[in-house]
This record gives sequence, C-alpha cells and structure tokens, in this order.
Amino acid sequence: MDESRPPASSRIIGVDLARGVALIGMVATHVYPAFTDTATDHPAISPAFTIAAGRAAAAFAVLAGVALVLSTRRRSTAQAQLSVFLRALGIGVIGLALAYADSGIAVILVYYALLFVLALPLLRADVPVLVTVAVLAMVAVPVISQAVRDDLPVSDLSSPTFADLGQPGPLLAKLTLTGVYPALAWLGYLCAGMAVAHADLRSRVVAVRLFAGGLLLAVVASGTSWLLLGPLGGGEHLEDPAAVPGVGNLPQGWFIDSGLYGTTPTDSAWWLAVDTPHSTTPLDLAHTTGTALALLGLALLVAHIPLTRPITAVGAMTLTFYTLHVVVMSTHALPTDPTWSYVLQILVALAAATAWQLTGRRGPAEAAVSVLPRAARLLRSPRGSGVSLGQRT
Repeated sequence: MDESRPPASSRIIGVDLARGVALIGMVATHVYPAFTDTATDHPAISPAFTIAAGRAAAAFAVLAGVALVLSTRRRSTAQAQLSVFLRALGIGVIGLALAYADSGIAVILVYYALLFVLALPLLRADVPVLVTVAVLAMVAVPVISQAVRDDLPVSDLSSPTFADLGQPGPLLAKLTLTGVYPALAWLGYLCAGMAVAHADLRSRVVAVRLFAGGLLLAVVASGTSWLLLGPLGGGEHLEDPAAVPGVGNLPQGWFIDSGLYGTTPTDSAWWLAVDTPHSTTPLDLAHTTGTALALLGLALLVAHIPLTRPITAVGAMTLTFYTLHVVVMSTHALPTDPTWSYVLQILVALAAATAWQLTGRRGPAEAAVSVLPRAARLLRSPRGSGVSLGQRT
C-alpha cells in the first residue's frame, strides 16, 4: 500500500485511482457481512463480497508491483534494494502493531512486507523473467502448498504480532504458505504488476489492452473453474461439509462463493480447480490478477475525469487510510448499521484525502515508512554533493 512519491509531474495518477478503488472495495468486505441470509446451507452472498472479495486485496498486490518499479527505476540497483527493504521493514512494523487492534480484520501488512523482500532480486528483472516468476508462483506454488501443508504447523486466522517473532518457524510457514495471504503464491501478483510497469502506462492503447486483457483472463479463469467442477465432474470429489483450514467444517455454500482464508482443504486435488476468493488456487490467482489488470486499465483511461480526484487522493495515501480503518474498526465509534458505517468511513476518507492533497505532502503513514529509506540516502550522499557514495560521475 505504500509507495515512494515521485514528483507530481511524473506521477501516474491512474495507478493512484486504481489503488483508491481497491481500498474502497476492501473496506466494504470488512464492514459488510459475507451473507445476507444464513438460514440455509447455501446462504445468499452479500453484494460487497460478490464484487470485492479477493479482488480488492489482489489489486493492491498487483499495484504494489507497479509502484515498486516506477518508484525505483531511477536509482541504482543497490539503492533501490535498500530503499525497498527499509520500506518493507516499516510496513511490517505497522502491520505487527495493528494486529493488536481488535478489529476482526486479517491484517495484510506483514505479508505485504515479506512480498517486498521477496521482490528484491527482481527489481531489475526484465519482463520475460517477471512473467515466468509470476506464472510459477500462481501455478506451481499452490500445487506444492496443497501437497505439503498437512506437514506444516497448523495456522489460524490471527494476524502476526510481535510475539510471533519468537517462533520464527511457524511464523515463516504462516507468511509463506499457510496464512491468509500466502506470500510465495502472492509473489505472482507482485511480479505481474512489475511486468506491467515496464509498459507505457500513459498510453491509451496500453490502458485499453490492460482492461480488455484483464477481463479476458478473469473470464477464462472463472470459466475454466466452472468447466472443471461442473461438466467435468470435479465438484463431486469435494467434501461437503469441508474442513476449512483455520475455521473447521463448513458447508460448501458458506464459503465456495464468499471466500476462503488463504488456503483450501487438502483432502482432494480437485480443490485446486475452485476460483473461490482467497483460496489461492491457480484459477483464483489468475481470475483476480485479471480483475486487477482490468481495474488498472480502466483507471488509467478515466483518471483525467475531475470526479475521480477524491478517490485518486485516497489512493495516494492508502497505507494511512488502511491503518486508520483497522484502528477505527476496533473501536465502538462507528454506527452499528454496516451501510452507515461504510458510507461514513468512505466519505471521511475522501474528504480528508482531498484536503491533505492540498499540502503536497505524503500521507502520515507513508511519510513514516519513508524515514529509514530517506535517512539511508542521506548517509550515502556527502553533504553538498549530488553524487552518491560508490557511484561514478
């Protein structure tokens, strides 16, 4: 969610707009219940989950990959890697702290920080390498994870805290394979975004291709899942109720459309054919990558429209608003009605972001995580010299 802030003249506001839309969608999945009716084994899924579940978080990861390339391309490899590592450290600390807020939200930031670290060797990779890593992460990692998860420490749905640092083995298993946002598979999102960042994102042709190509990928992934589970009979091999990791036995109707929690049951390889939100299967990852690319393409096309500016302002400081959202959700300050709670949070965010944008400064959380990278740059640069130590003139 954090990104280095390039000069305003070079900032691609469509990326911010897409990030703002993703945040609005993510807040909806945190505020609204998953179901509108829980009286049966096949309850109706709420509109918020139908639209945004899985897709909003995936969009953040894809857009993070875009931002990584755009924010570091003018720096040397060593400078870029140090800056990203230090920023990841700051994001991770915020994530560990937010886990103590009783918000009921699976905080993504520690996973996000690990994604940044995993991306360090790829900051200067070319598009074919990035695409290859993305495909391997989205296809091979879920298959391997399905095969080995029964032998790994059992993960729950709690967010990592500072206390978990004392058990590095289970924490690493959670962050990489068994948690809500398993980083090894999610690296595919990041690499997809990094590959896209090498295109000319100011081109309308590129934007249209992202939108159309993303929609096509999303439709093909969902269609493939339907084909495998329906006409080809894969759904008959899935237990109902199923042993949902971190939750217990649930009827399929309670999660197959609304979402899982980062992993699938391991009793059958046919679970890899579902495209359920947050199932981290190849088809889920492909579908949500497609919707993220389509969102980015559409945002690039409409970002010049004045009505989008408040959302763009929110997208320029999503780390700040995500942090505030988690904190506020842990209090009793919000209306109990989900619609009023949602509308209030979004309106306040839009107004505050628009006002803050007038200052020309980073958001408070964005500024906080940039302290270490900025300090490192100052230490590497002699006072009064525009040349970094170790660099040739």
